[in-house]
Amino acid sequence: MPPPSDRPLRKAHHALLAVCAGFVVAPALVVPLGLPLGWDEIVYAGRFTAYAHGLDVPFEAPRTRGVPTLMAPVALWSDHVVLLRVWLSLLAGVALYAGYAPWLRVLRARPYVVPLAAAGYGSLWFALFYAGSAMPNHYTATGATAAVGWLLRHPGTWARRGEPLRASLGLASGLALATLMRPNDAAWIAAPLAVAALAHRPWRRAAPLLAMAAGVLAGLVPWVVESELRFGGVAERLALASEQQGGLRPRFNLPAVVNALDGPLLCRPCAPAGLSLPTAAWWYVLPVLVGVGLWLAVRGRGGGAPSALVLPTLVAGCAAVTYLFLLDYSAARFLLTSYALLALPAAVAVQALWHAARRRGRPAVGAVAVLLVGHLAVQLAVAQAHAGIQAEARGDWRRIAAVLRDEGAVGGPGGRGCVLAGNSMLIPVAYTAGCLPATQRPGVPPDAWVLRNGEPPPTARKLRVVPVPGTYNRGWRIAVPRQ
Repeated sequence: MPPPSDRPLRKAHHALLAVCAGFVVAPALVVPLGLPLGWDEIVYAGRFTAYAHGLDVPFEAPRTRGVPTLMAPVALWSDHVVLLRVWLSLLAGVALYAGYAPWLRVLRARPYVVPLAAAGYGSLWFALFYAGSAMPNHYTATGATAAVGWLLRHPGTWARRGEPLRASLGLASGLALATLMRPNDAAWIAAPLAVAALAHRPWRRAAPLLAMAAGVLAGLVPWVVESELRFGGVAERLALASEQQGGLRPRFNLPAVVNALDGPLLCRPCAPAGLSLPTAAWWYVLPVLVGVGLWLAVRGRGGGAPSALVLPTLVAGCAAVTYLFLLDYSAARFLLTSYALLALPAAVAVQALWHAARRRGRPAVGAVAVLLVGHLAVQLAVAQAHAGIQAEARGDWRRIAAVLRDEGAVGGPGGRGCVLAGNSMLIPVAYTAGCLPATQRPGVPPDAWVLRNGEPPPTARKLRVVPVPGTYNRGWRIAVPRQ
């Protein structure tokens, strides 16, 4: 909390608290708290007895224990989806505050830039959609943003007692959170921070370097231990994770990133599709705003030293490398870390635009206000649209499970240990039906096949094919033994 004598900083702090509170409330208005768990969420929730229903939900090499750690306070004793989403929404707001609060002093000459940046990041439809979700990307983003902010508060010029220790703990905690969620992403975040600390003399001290090392190690230990126990070692786990993600190798993935800007939630494969300009207008404007913000910083009008905006921009670029140049698929949430950091220089430019509009009079102010409100309205509408799509699409899993039970192929949760095979959404469908995916029982003949726009394999051609009525996505059928 800023001291009472620093009134602008205190008011900016209150504004940041208001933005974080809005980030807790607004998503719940457009994304129902009762939205069924998605595929990834089912995998994370399956670590807990309350959600697993006695099933062995597969936990593959690319997954980490970060999200289950966030879920644990609720998932250890309850399987209530609404309660879990309320808890995760509160955590998301706290994480947003923790990510941007250090920047109030980094940019203390322009402290209102910080709540503006938090609002810009938090207004994106995929940030809103995933605020109450059991997914790692928001926490990687806020952990990285906090780490960069605490490093920038580490120049050794403080007079306040205890500030170096506080900054070291903040830096370590931010990197620990990012690493616990996504170790690969954390490597791209920590590397430029370490280089900056070594290259910039005021940061070339033991405290920030030790804090970075401690944070990365703290977040990495659970992943390393699990790698040794379950996957045969770190190298083996990395190789397996790369294989399951389609192979990490140099490629130009920007078209897929653009295709995913307005959905679907996961673009794999990413076929060229029409992009809604109002939905993605912010993405085309963002580089311009970042450029203006950096220019203002170099001219001493960014609210802090030029490094206060240059460093987050560099880290944002590094954090995007994997998703721009190594993958062959995309999702809008993949770049949340980059957007969270780029929101800071962009907010400097937006604030400068606002001040310029105020000097020109009410019409200019009104035009800027309309643009900002319009952006928020569009993003909320897109988040709500995707929530509706997901509610219907995830409802298909229940419809398929109902037909499987009607046909006597499965016994439901706690049933007879049925095994399902299929060509689409096998894990969530099997989980919903209370079965095991065939991949978990090699050599065991499946009790039924779940198919979408496909035929049973030759070995199962004698099965009876039954359509699943009333599905949101067309083409669902099941193949069951003839009675």
